[in-house]
Amino acid sequence: MVSAVAAVAASAGRKGVNLRFYVPKKVTTNSLETQITTSHYSFMHEPLSRRQFITTATATTAGLLTMLSGLPTRAADFRGKIRKAMIVKEVTEKALEPLKAAGFGGVETTHICPEAEAAAGRAVAEKLGLKVHSVLRGWMEFNSPDPKKVDESLEKTRLALRAASAYGADAILLVPCRISGMPMPEAWEFDIAFDGKTGHVTRVAAVDNARFETYIKAQNHATDTSRDAVEKLIPLAQQSKVVIALENVWNNLWVKPDLFRQFVGSFGSPWVKAYFDIGNHVKYAPPQEWVKTLDGLIAKLHIKDFQLNPDGHGGKFVHPRDGSVDWPAVRRALDDIGYDGWASIEDGGLPLAEFSRRFDLIEAGK
Repeated sequence: MVSAVAAVAASAGRKGVNLRFYVPKKVTTNSLETQITTSHYSFMHEPLSRRQFITTATATTAGLLTMLSGLPTRAADFRGKIRKAMIVKEVTEKALEPLKAAGFGGVETTHICPEAEAAAGRAVAEKLGLKVHSVLRGWMEFNSPDPKKVDESLEKTRLALRAASAYGADAILLVPCRISGMPMPEAWEFDIAFDGKTGHVTRVAAVDNARFETYIKAQNHATDTSRDAVEKLIPLAQQSKVVIALENVWNNLWVKPDLFRQFVGSFGSPWVKAYFDIGNHVKYAPPQEWVKTLDGLIAKLHIKDFQLNPDGHGGKFVHPRDGSVDWPAVRRALDDIGYDGWASIEDGGLPLAEFSRRFDLIEAGK
């Protein structure tokens, strides 16, 4: 702006034109809108020289930019909105009021309870203008060799679906099972090949797969038993209008984006999707790659971060925006797939106001 003003003044001077510029009135106010308006439209009838005009314009522009820099940062023009939530236990006024004050719009609850109690929790949340958007069911044992444990896991999941419906939530977070206690590749060693129809893994590392034969069998067994179990739950999910959202966690299963997509997509049901935790699988692949691969299968998000070691091998969980996650790239990827929904911060150790501030920066693409 200043350079343009100077150019006009200089051009006029060369042509012998006697310009008459005017000083904006000095208005003292705390309103930025008033300051901008009055400096634009109120004038004193005091002629200025070309030099004085350029000096005044430079100072005015600099002052305006300084004032604007103090305004809240505007989000980029993303198509979808990421809605801010926190994980809580019981849904009570005591638990929710601080979240409301910190700017959160909803919660995800770990409290799986009878439907009447869940409905009461929903009323509490709605009274405060908040939403219970999800129920965190967590770990199940669908791959157990004990049929009783499988049946117990199914019943626990059914209770979660019914509770979610009463809470007014539209999804539950479910981890079908886990495997451990056997040789398996390190996170950076995985090189997976699998059957596109069955999801069965045929290779997990570039070399020496014989060493991982037990792991490969356990992976394929978990895929088959988990699929059988989740398929039994789909009718209730549809009846309850609650999505079964399968989470990517450190359960040593479906550790690459395309493999996890195959598993989640194999149900061919709108009632089975992915609950994508942005920080969980940083050690396997950048989160933006997971987002692009899972695409429309993502139902919900968890927000946390992971700091990789300097060599990229291993690391530790840290607070959002303190780790290796490229948050602007993740936000762009989410927008590219048209994500518009909830994200729960899965973290502690910072004031709620600070978590809220960091969330806002992530949502804005910062």
